[in-house]
Amino acid sequence: MAGASATQAVVADGVDKTYPDGTHALQPVHLEVTEGEFVTLLGPSGCGKSTLLKLVAGLLDMDGGTLNLWGRPPAELKQSGRRLAFVFQSPTLMPWADVRGNVRLPLELAGVPSAEGDKRVEEALALVGLTRFATSLPNMLSGGMQMRVSIARALVVHPQLLLMDEPFGALDEFTRHKLDAELLDLWRSQGLTVVFVTHSISEAVFLSQRVVMMAARPGRITDEVVIDEPYPRTREFMVTARFAGYAKRLQDSLHRASGGLEEGAAVDAGEDEEAAS
Repeated sequence: MAGASATQAVVADGVDKTYPDGTHALQPVHLEVTEGEFVTLLGPSGCGKSTLLKLVAGLLDMDGGTLNLWGRPPAELKQSGRRLAFVFQSPTLMPWADVRGNVRLPLELAGVPSAEGDKRVEEALALVGLTRFATSLPNMLSGGMQMRVSIARALVVHPQLLLMDEPFGALDEFTRHKLDAELLDLWRSQGLTVVFVTHSISEAVFLSQRVVMMAARPGRITDEVVIDEPYPRTREFMVTARFAGYAKRLQDSLHRASGGLEEGAAVDAGEDEEAAS
């Protein structure tokens, strides 16, 4: 984790959120993410991970506190010359458009000239290894390839901040690990700041510089674990005693966040996110 003098990409100070149905999704949360950092939000279902991510993206309005991206509210991010992109849990692709058309969509919405758009689409497809599939429809692609399209669509806007809401949770373990490794390559090569949501402890350890643990009812931050390991990280790291030590610490923290130590509640780290999260 960078020192205190480093630029802060995300600063959430006392941010809270209650939904219209009365669900207290977040009590005042304090979170800082340093520019260039890879931070993962981990916790049981309903703890507000997705809510916090959507607040950072400006997709939801907060009920209290302040939230700034590079010193500005999310709605004013463009004025800082920076951009963010959001990758959802499912690829949300247009079934009638080919891969190239799906990746181009945010550029069309932004009015980017055709020639520049062509170049940026081809660059994004190359980054995720989909150049050969540019004219394929989504139903011709595997789940992992569809998620690569979604990531390319995020990268095509040249974001500095990439927000990812459990993007690989529905994939098989082999594909998930492959995309995790590719994501780390993109993070490092593109100089991104990444805030990533997952239910997977092993994924959090493999990817992150810092893991932020959240608990539910109401959503709140209860712990932070720094993963002080060098990059690149490989499969070999995942079978080391160091990896197991980080995983054990996070498992214990997740157990506490789930109320397990007090109530004997079971922890299911693969459970789907509840609506309130």
